[in-house]
Amino acid sequence: MPHALTTKGQVTIPKHIRDALHLQPGTAVEFTVNAQGEVVLHPVANPGVRSAGPADRFDAVRGAADIRWRTDELMKLLRADD
Repeated sequence: MPHALTTKGQVTIPKHIRDALHLQPGTAVEFTVNAQGEVVLHPVANPGVRSAGPADRFDAVRGAADIRWRTDELMKLLRADD
């Protein structure tokens, strides 16, 4: 069954292929083109720097700030007249 390409260049991977490759949301994949001109989809076992990331988007930045602001200092800074 053919699948239409979106204006963003996206296409849905059919469920039977996702199931066969054990692809879950957030799984890193890699596309290659073989000698016959066919596109081959490979799940990436060790995506290296890229990963699915934390389940909660806030976990990605939690504890990343290196400045400890006190609430009153921050509010004074944000409300200061220029």
